[in-house]
Amino acid sequence: MSEQQVVKVLFFAHLKELSGVDKELIPIYKTIRVVELKQVLKERFPMLDERLKNVLVAVNQQYAEDDDLIQPGDEVAIFPPVSGGSETQPTIFRITSEELDLNELLEQITLPTTGAACIFTGMVRGETRRGDAHQTIALEYEAYVPMAEAKMAQVAAEIRSRWPAVEGIAIVQRIGHLKPRTPTVMIACTAAHRDTGVFEAARYGIDRLKEIVPIWKKEIMPDGEEWIEGKYHPKKGE
Repeated sequence: MSEQQVVKVLFFAHLKELSGVDKELIPIYKTIRVVELKQVLKERFPMLDERLKNVLVAVNQQYAEDDDLIQPGDEVAIFPPVSGGSETQPTIFRITSEELDLNELLEQITLPTTGAACIFTGMVRGETRRGDAHQTIALEYEAYVPMAEAKMAQVAAEIRSRWPAVEGIAIVQRIGHLKPRTPTVMIACTAAHRDTGVFEAARYGIDRLKEIVPIWKKEIMPDGEEWIEGKYHPKKGE
């Protein structure tokens, strides 16, 4: 390859904070492996050396292993594991195409000390009466999965910062073609008591998800279809 080309590398969570950038253009002249890109990043950002041993990598929005190939022009996302929490603070954040099992998810964030749970579940409306009334045949959800899950982790961290008494948190979004009366999203928070902010925490979770988590929906109606866009523009660093 005679001309220099680049790979666009995106950093998330503490990797962005440590490197001081949210993206970097890395020149490459040929196809390289993920492990080779990690070595380039290690040399360019020495502060990431130890962190790079445990990062997740997505190439063009698909999870990749060390031996997978990267082409000039690819977009590569580098981020920490997106599922975690301790036994005392279970945390779930997930983008899935599978049916949401609300009882199973709640069970995963319920501890022996849990005495209260607040759950918000969004669903596909078959009829919209607010504004111009119309019918909806289905909603089509899509997401930039690596960034969406990283932002879900951020929302969970913000909840814990504001409501330290919250024990478990689940933030799960379903994507794909979903018909009316189908659950699309679940935000759940558990705590020892109902007066610990658990209601407010769940409300904050869904509101924040709508602001900063990159998920989009297309509404399919009897007479056409339309992508639904929000009005909130996240600020730099959100």
